Amino acid sequence: MTGRPFTPALARSTLDRAADRRRDERWLADAWADARTRVLLLDHGDPQRHGRRNPGGIPVRFLVTASTPTPELVFCSPEQAPEGERYLLGEDSDGTVYFAVRLKPGKELPAAPGTQPVSLRRVGALLNARDAGLATHAAALAHWHAEHGFCPRCGSPTRIESAGHVRVCDNDGSEHFPRIDPAVIMLVHRETDAGEQCLLAHNPAWPEGRYSVLAGFVEPGESLEHAVVREVAEEVGILVTDPVYLGSQPWPFPRSLMVGYLARAVGSAPRTDHEEIADIRWLTRHELGEAVTRGEILLPGPVSIAHQLIEHWYGQPLPPGRWASR
Repeated sequence: MTGRPFTPALARSTLDRAADRRRDERWLADAWADARTRVLLLDHGDPQRHGRRNPGGIPVRFLVTASTPTPELVFCSPEQAPEGERYLLGEDSDGTVYFAVRLKPGKELPAAPGTQPVSLRRVGALLNARDAGLATHAAALAHWHAEHGFCPRCGSPTRIESAGHVRVCDNDGSEHFPRIDPAVIMLVHRETDAGEQCLLAHNPAWPEGRYSVLAGFVEPGESLEHAVVREVAEEVGILVTDPVYLGSQPWPFPRSLMVGYLARAVGSAPRTDHEEIADIRWLTRHELGEAVTRGEILLPGPVSIAHQLIEHWYGQPLPPGRWASR
């Protein structure tokens, strides 16, 4: 099976992350004092103010241009940056260093003419590769810091080290690194007399007409390929084989890494999860294109790896249609 090039929107980046500089206090101080350095400001709403208990449910926002053909990140200089948590994001090929500053709780992004605050879900697919990489890195760190202010061992407060990439507990001396939750996401396909078909599924919590590919978290002690087979069997009662890796994408909402696969359906399997999937549809490429064009189904938006998986299998740009906002 041939498909389109597979380039997830949030997997794009052009910067050197400068990981070897994160503990170099002299270099960091010089970079922060350099007028060429660019700073991306972030706000991360107070969960109590938004009526939510989970900080990961509050989107990290940043400023983008509102008057350009496509949105571009809006930066400030270190001198203009307000107080807040500081994260090193990396260094460009021309020597420009980039930081993010997460504003203190309750503080919002400064309003400026020609700019607007947005979330990564909204503009991630529209940003250029440099900006997509910066915004994804910054959002992932902001989500992690918002949830990990206390030591999981003893409950004491932790402090930021390594330019925002480590938290340290002074009480027991432990270091804590950003947590990533790996998840597999897979497009299931099969051959029939009518032609090749892909499987799309509807979650009962979604709006009517919304369909996507299957996905699930990897369990402890499980390989990615075994997770593909298990998740498909549990959710829809289909046995798949030959998982083919296509690519991965960070999904910092708040901390997932989505690992994309194609998987071929070969039969039935015991279904053990009767809650996550309410309906499935098998569609040929022609049927998929027609359903999208008619507005019969609502697919994931281009920022998601699910959209990229479907379009890769479809073999060409999907026809204009309705996309889900998340």
